[in-house]
Amino acid sequence: MIETERLLLKVEYRWTDGKDEDFHRFYIETEAYYSRIVGGLKNRQAFVSYNLSESVSDVIIASINGTAVGCAGLKPYSESDAEIKRVWVEPYYRRNHIADELMNQIERKAMERGFQRIILQTRPIMKDAVGLYLKRGYCQIENYPPYDQLDGAVCFAKVL
Repeated sequence: MIETERLLLKVEYRWTDGKDEDFHRFYIETEAYYSRIVGGLKNRQAFVSYNLSESVSDVIIASINGTAVGCAGLKPYSESDAEIKRVWVEPYYRRNHIADELMNQIERKAMERGFQRIILQTRPIMKDAVGLYLKRGYCQIENYPPYDQLDGAVCFAKVL
């Protein structure tokens, strides 16, 4: 019964920026999650400054009944590349294609802004995320700065 109810939920999407309260809440949640999977903040401290929520220019929030359940961000990396940041869906709402739609929206926004390629960094331990990116046509690339100095990082790109 619960699975059926999940599939019937109406998801709404709204654009904002990295200063958004819901996005900041997800930022804190994802920071804690990432620190847990790598054995503590000390193992990723040098990279936190590259991932501050306020530095993300375009953010999309997914909401159900007025409650934010997921997000994704887009941040210019270079003249031609935009970087995807913080793709996240609350665990209860996963497997309902919310992350896929967040990625659709982010990719469209990157094209509208004139970027030719989209890049991102994750970790192999995040199997669902890696699977999502591969399914969507992303290819693994050499780790780009600053992640070229991060053990356990894996980077992907997709030409738009």
